Amino acid sequence: MQGTTSATDTAETQAGAGNTAQALVVFTPSGRRGRFALGTPVLTAARQLGVDLDSVCGGRGICSKCQIAPGFGEFAKHGVTSRPEALSAWNSVEQRYKDKRGLIDGRRLGCQARIMGDVVIDVPPESQLHRQVIRKDADARPVAMNPATRLYYVEVAQPDMHDPSGDLERLADALRLQWQIDAVTAAPAVLRKLQPALRQGGWAVSVAIYRDHQGGPARVLDIWPGFHDGGLYGLAVDLGSTTIAAHLTDLSDGRVLAASGVMNPQIRFGEDLMSRVSYAMMNPGGDVEMTRAVHSAINALAWSVAAEAGIDTALIMEMVLVCNPVMHHLFLGIDPVELGQAPFALATSSALALPAREAGIDALNAEARLYILPCIAGHVGADAAAVALAQAPQESDDLVLIVDVGTNAEILLGNREKVLACSSPTGPAFEGAQISSGQRAAPGAIERVEIDPVTKEPRFRVIGCSIWSDEPGFAEAAGPAGVTGICGSGIIEAVAEMRMAGIVDAAGLIGSAAQLGSDRLIAEGRTQAYVLHDARATGGPLISVTQGDIRAIQLAKAALYAGARLLMDELGVDRVDRVVLAGAFGAHVSAKHAMVLGMIPDCRLDAVTSAGNAAGTGARLALCNIDARAGIEAEVARIHKIETAIEPRFQEHFVAASALPHASDPFPELAQVVTLPQVTHNTGGSGAEGGRRRRAR
Repeated sequence: MQGTTSATDTAETQAGAGNTAQALVVFTPSGRRGRFALGTPVLTAARQLGVDLDSVCGGRGICSKCQIAPGFGEFAKHGVTSRPEALSAWNSVEQRYKDKRGLIDGRRLGCQARIMGDVVIDVPPESQLHRQVIRKDADARPVAMNPATRLYYVEVAQPDMHDPSGDLERLADALRLQWQIDAVTAAPAVLRKLQPALRQGGWAVSVAIYRDHQGGPARVLDIWPGFHDGGLYGLAVDLGSTTIAAHLTDLSDGRVLAASGVMNPQIRFGEDLMSRVSYAMMNPGGDVEMTRAVHSAINALAWSVAAEAGIDTALIMEMVLVCNPVMHHLFLGIDPVELGQAPFALATSSALALPAREAGIDALNAEARLYILPCIAGHVGADAAAVALAQAPQESDDLVLIVDVGTNAEILLGNREKVLACSSPTGPAFEGAQISSGQRAAPGAIERVEIDPVTKEPRFRVIGCSIWSDEPGFAEAAGPAGVTGICGSGIIEAVAEMRMAGIVDAAGLIGSAAQLGSDRLIAEGRTQAYVLHDARATGGPLISVTQGDIRAIQLAKAALYAGARLLMDELGVDRVDRVVLAGAFGAHVSAKHAMVLGMIPDCRLDAVTSAGNAAGTGARLALCNIDARAGIEAEVARIHKIETAIEPRFQEHFVAASALPHASDPFPELAQVVTLPQVTHNTGGSGAEGGRRRRAR
């Protein structure tokens, strides 16, 4: 039985006419879906849909590469109610593997689990043959070190029959005399280590002391006999809607020793934030399930970066977390339902300092502390605060617009006089989702595109290969997997290049082969698609940009622009002096292509820069310096928040920004470097202006 090969969020077609005993299967994070005969192995369905699910043993349950995580409940976004009985019962092969090698609770083997009903199935990162490249590298900027946790070597007075004080009290006296640290506390677990360490070390010990910017007694987190030279470390975590990035940092000098990232496993509950809020609303216990999933992912990341750096996780004494408000609540185990409806009330917007174990993070030192930056507003979270910490718009002499591009974009605008903030629901299109040939950033994904404006012929580069597609040796350099799809930066460049080549008009309509004189344009029903790569003759994929893809990008970029424009209205300005693109996506898209699409307001191209993972950098600054924590807490209180969901002008700006680049703004700075073709693709079959526009699906 053959499954469909439909794109993300498109309607699936009936597979195998005449067979009514079929079930709908939706795979995440790819979004691919299809109908299959009951009893079809999940691995078979994945292969037929082109889902990236690994397997090397031929489906015999030996290699465990095909592990999957089924999701159960009501998935409104996918139109699926997934029940436990949607997969066949746990079998002896799976039990044997779990007994011998272990299998995470809730996981199944794709070669053994069979489809028995409508189901949503997540393919975890470790089961993906082409694993995503998490492009959230740490900024290598120097950091002024003033960490909350420091290591102190102290010599403690021995007990005396004439002095009845305890070992902790004498340790406190030594810290006060030798290091001017007043008042210390220690948890029972640390007290159990205290006496053996003192005697083993000959009354000299090393202690990890935690003192934050909020005052209060110092806290002993751990103790070692004699001089400890194993170091102390912290973890800066950027918990995004789509990806989670962690930076293992040396607390003595701020160096990043290891960095890694994974897909946020909550994607199987919904790609965007409101889908996850909806899942929590419609499925009792859904919020608990999502909390558990993200805790497991962060703990696994901690073990991963510690192993990469060759350190014991018990030496990780602190963690700083930044995230958006929905992730904030789900991480803390707070039902996010209030964030899904006006007035979008947060359970708390203040910075939080608490034991990491209380928040479900048990991969670190048993006494490790967790600090979460303050949230700015109901839809503007600690990640935006971290961006403000890293980029400091409040210290700028000129007017700067900072855009952290993601599934939910955070936008800051301001200077020394005033800083404004808002969020804008861009959706997952910028990250390759909701795109017909879209995929996450992984080897084989198209990430750079150029189109000849005369011949309409494309050339491109893929992740993992530095050679362009029209250069000798490309096929060999791309590897055996070849070209697999197109990621977020690739679709942005493709659409912008299509606009510059006249393949797409200002309204976003794709011209036909007759209009453009190129067989790269193919008909798709009543609309057209532009072929970037066609490897069907050799069993590979057809990678094209469809009218639906153009619409998805228009919706995302219009939301981004409209949010920025609202902030500009609030300040009464029509232009900004400079633009900073933050986030993994912002680091990999060119200023020219972003401007051609009208993602951001018109600005000199040389005044558009990338800040990389600014949220992750802000988290690392807060990890390394408690003064930075105090500073951003004070600054967040001064930032003026704009709620786009209730601003009447948002829709007006959104509609005007749907054009490429804009319906009314002439974009004069862009016009100095790029001349956009004045074409209109309509049902008349010519490229001339005028005529009736074709209605796009």
